[in-house]
This record gives sequence, structure tokens and C-alpha cells, in this order.
Amino acid sequence: MEPALSVFMTTSGQESLLERAYIDAVERVDDLDEPRARVLDAAYEQFCRMGIQRSTMEDVARRAGVSRITVYRRFATKDVLVEHVVRREFRRYFDQFLVDIEQAETVTDRVVLGFVSSLRAIRSNPLIGGLIAAEPDLLVPSMIRDGGQTLATVRQFVAGQLRHEQRAGNVSKDLDTDLVAEMMVRISASFLAIPSHLIDLDDDEQLAAVARRFLVPMLEPTGS
Repeated sequence: MEPALSVFMTTSGQESLLERAYIDAVERVDDLDEPRARVLDAAYEQFCRMGIQRSTMEDVARRAGVSRITVYRRFATKDVLVEHVVRREFRRYFDQFLVDIEQAETVTDRVVLGFVSSLRAIRSNPLIGGLIAAEPDLLVPSMIRDGGQTLATVRQFVAGQLRHEQRAGNVSKDLDTDLVAEMMVRISASFLAIPSHLIDLDDDEQLAAVARRFLVPMLEPTGS
């Protein structure tokens, strides 16, 4: 199996990579270690150009303009480096999601824009989108094997946004935010994992229409 995909799901600790990226975004954690950031930038460029499998720590060091020892001091193994590069990309995804939805005036618009921008951000990311495109048959098994941890992390993020809408009075206080977030995330994940022959995932208008028809009605609590 391509190790890069397994890195999406778990880290060596108790938190998944996505959970850590989510926490970084919420807590606004910044990387102030300049040499470390330079290595991450170089690794990202190297992985996008040559692929993770074909890249070595020496390649990253050369591209970053630092010694191999400098790379190993900050990232003990290649797997650790890959983990941090991918985590930073997901952190950027969460950050961009928050920026995108701020442009919308209504909760309906935020749901639609969030759905469209999420799919676009992940699919267009040279590293993450490239891995998904290159190894589509490995994505679903990887997501299943982590016991739902990946989906749960994104669900937590979306549910938090829905609870914010509740506090603002934009959706009913009776809305089951966790369940609605779960369904929204599973729909999004299915489009990422399984190609559609009906909906053009590169057509924002089509994606927006799907969101208005199927996601927005979820904002109404059951029995309303």
C-alpha cells in the first residue's frame, strides 16, 4: 500500500492527522521555526513533482538548501515528514474553508459554498488531490480501516460550524448538528472517493445545485 495514504488517517499518537490539523486551525497554531517551515515547503514541492515514493530525505534537503542532518533533526523519518506535510495541507484546507464561508450572507449560502469549496480545495490540491487521483482504489479502504476516525474529525469541524449557526439563531435549536454534519461529510467524502458519471465535480454550478437540493434541506429539524 502507498504509505502516503495511511498517513492521512493516523499518526503515531492518539490523535489522527486530521484531528491535529483541525486543532491547529481552530487554535490558530503557527509554525515559527523558519528552517522547519523551509523543509516542509521543499518537501511539499518535491512530493508534488516527483511523488512521495520516489522522493528521499536527501532530495528534500537538497531542495530546501539545508543539510540532511537539519532535516533529520526536525523529522526523524520520512514517514514523519510526510505526515507533517500532509497535515499542513489539511490545516490550510480548514483555514480556507473558514475564509470561504465568511463571504456568504446566509446559512444556506454558507452550506452551499462550504460544500463546493471543500471539494474544489481537496481535488485541486497538487499533493492531496494528486494522491487521491493516483490511488483511488486505496482511499476508501484506508478510510474504512481507521474506524471512522477521519470522517469523525471532519464531522466535528462541520458540526461546530452548525452549532455556531444555532447560537446565531440561523438554524433551529432542535437541529441535530452532529447527525446533519455526519450526513454532509459522508456525501462529500463519497464524491471524493468514488468518481461520478452523473455530476461533473469540476463544475461548481452543478455542485452548488446538489448542495441546495440535498444538503440545505437537512437544516430543517426532523418533524418540522
